[in-house]
Amino acid sequence: MPTLYDLQPDAASILALEPEELAGLALELINASEPNAQSRLHPTSFSDSGTIGPFAQADREQIRFAMAEGWNWLVNEGMLAPTPGGTNGWHFVTRRGKKIKNRDELAAYVNSILLPRSMLHPTIAKICWPTFMRGDYATAVFQAFKELEVAIRGVGNFKVDEYGVDLVRKAFDESTGSLTDQSIPAAERIALSDLMAGAISSYKNPHSHKKVQLGAEEACEMIILASHLLKIVEARQASSIEPPAVNDLIPEPE
Repeated sequence: MPTLYDLQPDAASILALEPEELAGLALELINASEPNAQSRLHPTSFSDSGTIGPFAQADREQIRFAMAEGWNWLVNEGMLAPTPGGTNGWHFVTRRGKKIKNRDELAAYVNSILLPRSMLHPTIAKICWPTFMRGDYATAVFQAFKELEVAIRGVGNFKVDEYGVDLVRKAFDESTGSLTDQSIPAAERIALSDLMAGAISSYKNPHSHKKVQLGAEEACEMIILASHLLKIVEARQASSIEPPAVNDLIPEPE
């Protein structure tokens, strides 16, 4: 079985990791062990000298505490659980834990928690979620707001060469916008126009003109916003379809 030192010999790098990242190292150690050892894990499994490896004495104690954080994260996420009937603190790898083999797979799992697919509009879930899961956050955000722009153009019956903020302002113009709900107060119509235009200007345009560095959490917030706005656009499409007149529903007498 490899030691933690074999996986990552730089103590400073280990101590800079978040608990979920330390948990990824722990999972790699578990999966490199014998199968019977995977059902006999203990809170000290990742903090004893044999598992940690030949780090300098000055770093070893800090690493022991850090790996204890990783263990605790795995337990809290349901990837490790107490052995039924056990009285000495033994744990086993759960069914959820067995699905994840290494740090990359654990990172994907963490991202899936940040951005639950079920929360997203189906179009954005299909196109953007896989990109987000690969860690390409800037591209995922661009894709999400591009889909919003495409939906505005399509639902509003605009031409292909109409795009960007100008397109959004026409579609949600306070008085003449084809996607404007004239039944709501003027202040709300203006606010929605500003929200849509601001979203395209702030989140789609910069990503199409320059390289933008984004973290997972920030990208998640933007994608959820795009999904919400896309649902608003589709709601306007549904409300613009007039129901048939009552007389049309009554069959003609024979």
